[in-house]
Amino acid sequence: MSGKVTQIAQMDLSGSNDGKITVTTIESPYGEGSESVASIGITLSSDANEPDWKVHIPKENIDAVIDALQKAKVTL
Repeated sequence: MSGKVTQIAQMDLSGSNDGKITVTTIESPYGEGSESVASIGITLSSDANEPDWKVHIPKENIDAVIDALQKAKVTL
């Protein structure tokens, strides 16, 4: 990652002892000129700066991902 990271939110990961979910934005994540993304990171330990898993979501896909997550929530 080469761009500026801005933290949006951090929350406890339900069902874990020290896990965290973080939401950030990253400018130019794949080098100069690449589009900024929203990033969701999950860590099972207390160090939220080094997530075990992360996903980058382009701005154009955020609404569709939110919709899919809301549908998934209903099925849980």
